[in-house]
Amino acid sequence: MDKDKIDKKDHILDVAERVFSDHGFDGASTRMISGEAGVNMAMLNYYFGSKEGLFLAVINRKISSHKEALQNIATDNTLSQWEKVSEYIDIYSEKIVTNNCFQKLLYQEMGMNRRTELAENVRNILMQNALGLRKMLQDGVDKGEFKSDIDADMVVATLYGTKNYIVNMPLMTSALLGCDIQDDKVLEQFKPRMKSYMKNLLKCYLLK
Repeated sequence: MDKDKIDKKDHILDVAERVFSDHGFDGASTRMISGEAGVNMAMLNYYFGSKEGLFLAVINRKISSHKEALQNIATDNTLSQWEKVSEYIDIYSEKIVTNNCFQKLLYQEMGMNRRTELAENVRNILMQNALGLRKMLQDGVDKGEFKSDIDADMVVATLYGTKNYIVNMPLMTSALLGCDIQDDKVLEQFKPRMKSYMKNLLKCYLLK
């Protein structure tokens, strides 16, 4: 695919991500997205086929970059298992700021607990990274670096759940933290605190 087509697809995905985030999957329409992107419906359908296909393309684009970073960490034999987990926390915490629109979109759709083919596809995409992190934790156990009785599933839930609570419940967390968590500058300043907390918490739990 030539550069112009790649740029056009990326532009459509950028617009679609924002529209889906603002209106949810049900409230958004391909006509709305094509209008804001400045492309005709034929082009949008040619690239993505349907609204479901466009939605999954938005999810896949974001998750793929994170999955690649996770794989690079997991296969780096110069790092201890704890160093791998620590680097993963750094990468994941960055998403609080850089992918806030995307995180809002995911929280909206996955929070509905709809048992549809689309929901199953989204879940399967997201589970790739969750399973990658769980394997990283299990490798730490197998190599004798982490405690043998850790609950890897709960570690994954703790990391993801903490971020989701902070980002997706801004009225609650702003009152709790004493700052406006919806302010991008505040979120930027909050990142080191998030990283430090998760590393200290998990280091105590994981390491012998």
